[in-house]
Amino acid sequence: MKIEDLLNLTSGYIISEPTVRAVNSVSVYPSKIEEGDLFISNDPIEIKRALENGAYAIIFSDPAVRITDNEVAWIQVKDIQIAAFKLIRYVLINREANFYLFNEHELSFLKMVLTQKSNIEILPDDWRKIFEKTLNSTAKILIGTNSELMKMIKPDVSILNKDASCEIITDTLFRTTFKINSYIYQEKEITPFHVDYLQRVVEFCDKHTLPYDLDRVRYTKHFVPVFIDGFLNVMNPSKSDKVAIFTDNLKDVYKAREYVRYNGAWVKTIVMTPPKTKVDGVDRPNWYESVDEAREILKNTYFNYAFIYALDKSMLPKIKEEYSLF
Repeated sequence: MKIEDLLNLTSGYIISEPTVRAVNSVSVYPSKIEEGDLFISNDPIEIKRALENGAYAIIFSDPAVRITDNEVAWIQVKDIQIAAFKLIRYVLINREANFYLFNEHELSFLKMVLTQKSNIEILPDDWRKIFEKTLNSTAKILIGTNSELMKMIKPDVSILNKDASCEIITDTLFRTTFKINSYIYQEKEITPFHVDYLQRVVEFCDKHTLPYDLDRVRYTKHFVPVFIDGFLNVMNPSKSDKVAIFTDNLKDVYKAREYVRYNGAWVKTIVMTPPKTKVDGVDRPNWYESVDEAREILKNTYFNYAFIYALDKSMLPKIKEEYSLF
């Protein structure tokens, strides 16, 4: 690509008097730079390494960056991240690729049920990693969960069908029998308010002819119930009326408590969170400052269901034998 085209694409301006007129490739990692490439960074150490590897041009935004080689094209922009994604959009013009913005629950179910992933690229949240993966991937479908970054790549990025709704036949908070595409899946380890996420993913897979297996359905990392006794030992469900439900998001806590409210009025629930965490519908959550404090709350508080936010089941005592939850 010519230097003048780089300037037009990134809305940058050149602050050196380079002898080079074009670049071969581009990277945000100095280790990947070869002679004739463009490097994007504000880090002086990384820039030095890129120049040593033969970079012909540097895109940067920090005015503190020092020009160390006037023969190289130093291009200053307002924001290197925005500039990088403008380059990505240019590269994608002639590439047939579909970009999708998933939420975390949708992505968890996609990873769970897909049986073949070679035509899909899951993009990380770090902008530099997204840049490299998008630039070098041959996948036809690229999926990310960071709305801001995904819209930088493709402002009209696609989302899954939010109106998709699965037919639930029977359910408890911890197991659901549901019907998808005329098939009934009985007593699956999925909470009922997660089933619509699964339906969206199934529609997505059907649309793109992606192979999937719904027999793989189980709890996601977002909602993990574990039956315990008063000493926090993992128990067989038939022998316990206490459940520790580990969740990484407050939305699921709200939905689960609403479910209990309408379907199990007898159930005593508590909510445990780090200090000063606000939870919709909960006036006084049980705040914990450490894992040990969280354990003491579980041991000394009466409950049937304990919703534990921001911890995982590793806080429970280790056991020699793994029990099935159901």
